[in-house]
Amino acid sequence: MSNPEVHDRFARVRDAMLAFRDAREWKPFHDPKNLAEGLSIEAGELLEVFLWKTTEECRRVQDDPMAIAKIREELADCFLFCVLLADACNIDLIDAAHDKIEGNARKYPVERAKGRRDKYDAL
Repeated sequence: MSNPEVHDRFARVRDAMLAFRDAREWKPFHDPKNLAEGLSIEAGELLEVFLWKTTEECRRVQDDPMAIAKIREELADCFLFCVLLADACNIDLIDAAHDKIEGNARKYPVERAKGRRDKYDAL
């Protein structure tokens, strides 16, 4: 299930982000609480792109180059905060993501969840 190329690309991004942080001597400020808060703020900025839009308008967001540029920037911010938080907590983010997908597969078996939006305990 593991893809070495994905791990390699992730490692390069992680290493670049950590080098960026370390060159600025920001690690002392990057405790888990502050990183989680930063992640939440960036997720809010991502959500702002969709504020006051209907569901149908949100489905067409890919047709708006300015919206896509903003989404791309905010997703990158969220991703990088996840990288920093994982580092601060000594969590392998790729392994955690694989574990979460496997856990979700158990909670949402295809035969019960396919085409449904119910939470696992209501399937």
